[in-house]
Amino acid sequence: MKTLVIGGGIAGTATALGLHRAGLDVEVYEAHPDSAEDIGAFLTLASNGMRALAQLDAATAVGRAGFPLTSMRVLDGTGGQVAHVPLGEADDPVLRFRCLRRGELSGALQAEAERRGIRIRHGARLDSVQEGPDGVTAHFADGSTADGDLLVAADGLNSTVRRGLAPDVRPVYAGQRVFYGYTDAVPDGPGDAVITMVRGSGAAFGYAVSPGGETYWFARVGGAALSAEEIARGTAGDWRELLVPLLRADATPAADLVAATGGDLMVTNATEIGVGTRWRYGRVVLVGDAAHAASPATGQGASMALEDAVVLAKCVRDAPAVGRALALYERVRRARVEHNVLVSGGISRGAGGGRGRGPGPGGGAAGASGGEEELVRCLDWSSDIWARGGGGVTGGAG
Repeated sequence: MKTLVIGGGIAGTATALGLHRAGLDVEVYEAHPDSAEDIGAFLTLASNGMRALAQLDAATAVGRAGFPLTSMRVLDGTGGQVAHVPLGEADDPVLRFRCLRRGELSGALQAEAERRGIRIRHGARLDSVQEGPDGVTAHFADGSTADGDLLVAADGLNSTVRRGLAPDVRPVYAGQRVFYGYTDAVPDGPGDAVITMVRGSGAAFGYAVSPGGETYWFARVGGAALSAEEIARGTAGDWRELLVPLLRADATPAADLVAATGGDLMVTNATEIGVGTRWRYGRVVLVGDAAHAASPATGQGASMALEDAVVLAKCVRDAPAVGRALALYERVRRARVEHNVLVSGGISRGAGGGRGRGPGPGGGAAGASGGEEELVRCLDWSSDIWARGGGGVTGGAG
């Protein structure tokens, strides 16, 4: 079966790895001319994301990027430590949290896909999708087309596929601006592989120090959404001037870290896709942020996309027809990912500027509904997902 994957970022490339492992003929179409498809922000992959990568035989490749995190400590506004706890599967080197730049993760996944012979066509900007009785056709801006039996829309928050099929479904602001930065300044800390969360009076702040001595930090701040023009014309100096006085209200390392940050400082709006939206249209299915984007407050966006990749691949592998596979994928995934959207959005909107219920990028504390044992069974590549509960699912295509 020929599968077209639109989007060569985290969700798209991981899905291609899964579908290829399931025996499908897969081709990825990425609008950007190279693998640098983001603004340079960092993320952390939680243990559930690393578990999904392990099922794709890609955990080792990704593990070479970034650095591990094995514990999280929490500071209050006085700088005092109120908690220090293990993170996820800290004792398992494969499943430990990893902190890395988004571009590094995308690049590692794309390199692994190409190593396995999966075709990635860069500079292929989608224009429209057309479904026929026996397949689906992707039309690109350069006039070229591609035909397949299944099309996976992994083209992110502002998905072209979703916009064409459901123009009324649009991303909405989740109540916070999110700042990311990097600095060579290193605060005093408890040791290696620790992410520190600060429950500040005006912002949620977090930071981790890489083995090379670079501090990765983020801040979540309430307020009106920034316009695209404001983000485009804003400079690192502008964002420092906004953040530092806000962070100086507390006796924590946050203000000094931001003040010591040079040009590696960026901002984006926390944005989400509302729950209950449609994910599948005949032979077209949405995954990752295209289907269920969440604010970054729980730090689960990338990990949820990686779970999608494994579950969709297993559904297509095990179900007797395409339509039934897509219906099963949606049934298995919807409650879990929409729980994350609601919890993460609640943190962003209800923290009064970010004072600290949520761990921020990578904390993963509010990432899912359902038990860990069920997740492990669901992701286990050796298990038949159709036999475990797909028999009652109906679907149209195929």
